[in-house]
Amino acid sequence: MNDSLIIALAQLNPTVGDVDANADLVRAARADARAQGADLVVFSELVVSGYPPEDLVLKKSFLDAVHEAVEALALETKDQGPGLLLSAPWAENGKLYNAALLLEGGRVQAVIPKYDLPNYGVFDEKRLFASGFLPGAVGFRGFKLGVMTCEDMWTTEVTKSVMEDGADVLLVLNGSPFEVDKQGLRLQLAQARARESGLALVYVNQVGGQDELVFDGESFVIDPQGQVRAQLPAFVNTVAAVKFNVENATLIPTDGPMAPLLDENEAIYKALVMGLGDYVNKNNFPGVMIGLSGGVDSAITAAVAVDALGAERVRCVMMPSPYTSQESLEDAAEAARLLGVKLDTVSIQPAMETFERLLEDQFAQHATDTTEENIQARSRGLILMALSNKLGSMVVSTGNKSEMSVGYATLYGDMCGGYNVLKDVYKTRVFALCRWRNIHHGEGLQGPKGRVVPERIITKAPSAELKPNQTDQDSLPPYDKLDDILYCLIEKEMGVRDIAARGHDLEIVQRVWRMLDRAEYKRRQAPPGVKITSRAFGRDRRYPLTNGYTG
Repeated sequence: MNDSLIIALAQLNPTVGDVDANADLVRAARADARAQGADLVVFSELVVSGYPPEDLVLKKSFLDAVHEAVEALALETKDQGPGLLLSAPWAENGKLYNAALLLEGGRVQAVIPKYDLPNYGVFDEKRLFASGFLPGAVGFRGFKLGVMTCEDMWTTEVTKSVMEDGADVLLVLNGSPFEVDKQGLRLQLAQARARESGLALVYVNQVGGQDELVFDGESFVIDPQGQVRAQLPAFVNTVAAVKFNVENATLIPTDGPMAPLLDENEAIYKALVMGLGDYVNKNNFPGVMIGLSGGVDSAITAAVAVDALGAERVRCVMMPSPYTSQESLEDAAEAARLLGVKLDTVSIQPAMETFERLLEDQFAQHATDTTEENIQARSRGLILMALSNKLGSMVVSTGNKSEMSVGYATLYGDMCGGYNVLKDVYKTRVFALCRWRNIHHGEGLQGPKGRVVPERIITKAPSAELKPNQTDQDSLPPYDKLDDILYCLIEKEMGVRDIAARGHDLEIVQRVWRMLDRAEYKRRQAPPGVKITSRAFGRDRRYPLTNGYTG
């Protein structure tokens, strides 16, 4: 055994399907690690293909491209520089694996298939990959590496297997999406594996947005006692080398970089920024279009967009009706001024009058109701989509999780668009994010420092302004109560009586449950959006559209 080993953590932002660009990211990271004196570079899960590749791995041509890229990278390790521990979909003996690959000496020295395939929430790897065998340790330059991929660390089997085969260090390649409070859980599990094995552990996680998922990075190194010896930043591409010294026949990490952990609101806000930015940029949109109403949801959405893309790539549209207040006109204008974005005004009154004439005969025997309100919302949606088609910018919708939960949104109206930043953000959190952003700024945010959401937008009563003197609370419980009920129904899957026992009125809980259930068909047709909780709408939560359960 040598007396030291320098391991570089490569926390990168690959693009699913862009194999050549991802391979170039690996090359650049290897060059960076080499300059830092690294012996080995460890990458995140499926870095060559991008993660998660989903059904792309069913295409033989895609797997062939991945295989060719890996072989080319392996050949480059002939130069005596750092070895590479990376990950790719890998076909072997008639099976397709999610595999860690050790590249060294000009070839693929070892293939370590993922053993524990997750099959819950957003993960469905069992339909795509074969489960690997319990691995042993892998030899590398006089040391034995205990390699595991993501979920393999969440249970004890793989750690026990590599430990019994004489591993000197645990190396974990991860594609772990961001969720509120998840970093603490990752660390706890890693500490458990380190302590039970008596080995140091290197945890490398991906960064970047991929459709609805956002990966926060926050890679780290812990010693055998579970103490954090290096911490990489959240939401930042970086390569950092950590030296491990042999002490009493055990590899012990020295102190590496220690990035501060983010508080909850900062972490959520930066997840929204990265999620939107990567969705727009990786799909080659020139910019985004947002309906700016003078309300809190569109204001924070515009702030996120400017922080992600820069003001020059964000265009806002105020679409007043006869029910739009002067306050809303002023607040939308002020929000646009603070952010430095272009604000157009297109009145929907002519469209309302046209539809009234068009449908006059059919509506003659019917009282005015929500139909007319929905026509307003759909007129706005039509205007935004027309501008998007003409100018090329993607429409970003602005509905929050509270509204999407209870159906307080209009299908083909304010729900239209290509992406929704607030899809998994409850209304109470929206207010918290506005207050946070008004006093915080930091690395990676392209918008201006200081206030970006006018104070009156935060303090006034929320309203759709689809009829005179309307407020959200006319038809919904107060948002603090509503969000707690929804959290219990969605994230906790609690029954209505158990939720009422927390201090809520049973009739209100039952009403919210009915609204949540009835709105499922709307959510199936909603645009994708950033996932920040453990139970986002979509693949996390798959309720039937036809559902007779009422308990």
